[in-house]
Amino acid sequence: MVLIWTQFGVKHKNVNVKCKVRVMHRGDSSGSSSSQDTPCLSIKPPGKDFYKVLGVSPESNEDEIKKAYRKMALKFHPDKNSDADAEDKFKEIAEAYEILTDPKKRSIYDQFGEEGENEDLVPFSSFCHGSDHFDIFFGNDFDSEDDLFNPFRRFTFSHVGGFAGYDGGLPRGQSEEKVLNVVVKKGWKSGTKITFPREGDETPNNTPADITFILRDKEHTQYKRDGSNIVYTAKITLKEALCGCTVNVPTLDNRMMPLPCSDVIKPGAVRRLRGEGLPLPKSPSQRGDLVVEFQVLFPDRIPPQSREIIKHSLAQC
Repeated sequence: MVLIWTQFGVKHKNVNVKCKVRVMHRGDSSGSSSSQDTPCLSIKPPGKDFYKVLGVSPESNEDEIKKAYRKMALKFHPDKNSDADAEDKFKEIAEAYEILTDPKKRSIYDQFGEEGENEDLVPFSSFCHGSDHFDIFFGNDFDSEDDLFNPFRRFTFSHVGGFAGYDGGLPRGQSEEKVLNVVVKKGWKSGTKITFPREGDETPNNTPADITFILRDKEHTQYKRDGSNIVYTAKITLKEALCGCTVNVPTLDNRMMPLPCSDVIKPGAVRRLRGEGLPLPKSPSQRGDLVVEFQVLFPDRIPPQSREIIKHSLAQC
């Protein structure tokens, strides 16, 4: 389980987090081959054209494949698409991505393709447990907007084990690096989970564990978060609280919004700037509010002469 600390000030944008994963596959202590140690290739079942599934050409490079995959995965994710065949289509897209972004698997696929079974090879589909390449768990929060913000972060994980008795796999004790792309969508809340099934540690007698990323809000210098609202504390003097003032409130996109206050402002009073908060996860075009909470700064002392003036003035209130 991995925590991703996202900068609170940029949570009104999408963030693409690139995670590099060091993978070591399972094996047994004897180094002998067994059905349990057969590598999970998840290569092309007969009749499928993985390039066509992703809408790319066989000459496409890895970046083009990843771009096509993100677009298709967003379109057919079961949490977004209610069509009856969306889940199967999503699994097919994930399977195509897994094969075409792995040089070894892609090489085997390109070499044998749909004729693989006719060459006395083990059927490609029997190598792997049928499963999504990844599944995103984030409650009901999901949107389909394109990435707007693109800082990359890398996380490295160790996976235990190795393939035994298989020339196409990795020798026992060696590792393979994978890059997992985590798209942090606009407005996602702290505690949101993104899980990559079976991308974690692997032992001889168990299937790989999951890798789960959990979002946490990084503390901001100006704001506190309250759901999709953000809270800003405005400090004003006692004079301003009693006589009125205009407070300049900073926004997430570095604007200054004037907030005129003509009435008496009591400590803890609240004003709202509608639509200046964070995007709503279910409706990214809508936003929460920027809540301005007033803190009145009282003087440490008042000169006797001023005190009498205040007494006289407040006597009529």
